[in-house]
Amino acid sequence: MSSLRLAYGTNGLTDLRLGDLVVMLSDLGYDGVALTLDHMHFDPLAPGLAFRTRQLADTLDRYGLGVTVETGARYLLDPRRKHHPTLVEADPLARATRVALLETAVQIASDLGAHAVHCFSGVLPEGSTEEEGWKRLRHSFEQILESARRRGTPLAVEPEPGHLLGDLAGFHRLREELGDPAELGLTLDIGHCQCLEPLAPEVCVEQSAPWLRHVQIEDMRRGVHEHLPFGQGEIDFSPVLTALADAGYRGLVSVELPRDSHAGPALAEQSLHFLKAAQR
Repeated sequence: MSSLRLAYGTNGLTDLRLGDLVVMLSDLGYDGVALTLDHMHFDPLAPGLAFRTRQLADTLDRYGLGVTVETGARYLLDPRRKHHPTLVEADPLARATRVALLETAVQIASDLGAHAVHCFSGVLPEGSTEEEGWKRLRHSFEQILESARRRGTPLAVEPEPGHLLGDLAGFHRLREELGDPAELGLTLDIGHCQCLEPLAPEVCVEQSAPWLRHVQIEDMRRGVHEHLPFGQGEIDFSPVLTALADAGYRGLVSVELPRDSHAGPALAEQSLHFLKAAQR
C-alpha cells in the first residue's frame, strides 16, 4: 500500500497562503495537493492566469507535489448562492458560466500536469423535472468533454449528496447516457460512500475501480453528510486503503475537510499520521 499517494485539499487550509501550504504539505510528507479554484488561493477568473499557472507548476515541481484540480468553491461564480450556477440550471446562459469555468479548469489542470479535474452536477432547480435536469447535464458534459479530449485531461465527476447526480448509480447513468467516454471518470468520496451508498466503502472502491480518477477521503457517519476528521466517524479505513491499493489506483487520495480550516495545519499532520498507520 505504499503506492498510495496522499494529498490534502486546499479548501481545508483557507487561512494559509498557497505558497505556505505547499511548503507545509511537502514538509509533512504529503505526495500532493488537491487545489480548489477559488479567490483565496488560485482565482481562475483573475488576470494573469497563464503566468500564475506557470509559477504554480514550478512551485509544485520544486517541492515534488502532484496535483488535482477541484471546482467545488462555494461562492466563486455567485457571491450569494452556494455552488451556483450549476450544470443543471434552467437558464442556458447560467449553465454556460459553469461550463466555461470547467473548461478553464481543464486548461489549468493540463498546464499543471494534474491527473484530473473534479466537478459535480448541482442541485436540481425548483420547477424542473429530473428528466429536464439530466438532459441539461448531458448537454453540459458534452461540451466540457470536448475540452478534456483536446487537453488529454480527464474529468472526475463527484456524486454529491443532494445533487441531481447524488450517488454512484447516478454516475453510471451519466456515463452510459454519454456513451462511456474515456475522458469521463469518477471522483469517489469515501465519506459519501459511508453516508448513503448501500455497500460498504471498500466495496464501493472495488466496484468503481475502472472509473476512478480522483479520491477524496474523510470520516463520516451513516446518514449524516458531515465531513469529519479521522476517528470521529464510523469508517474502518484499513479495508478502504487496501481496496484502493489492490485496484491499482495511482491518483491522489485527498483529505477533504473544508469546514476545519481553523485547525488546518494540525489536522493535516494528524490526518497523514492516521492514514499511514491505517495502511500498515
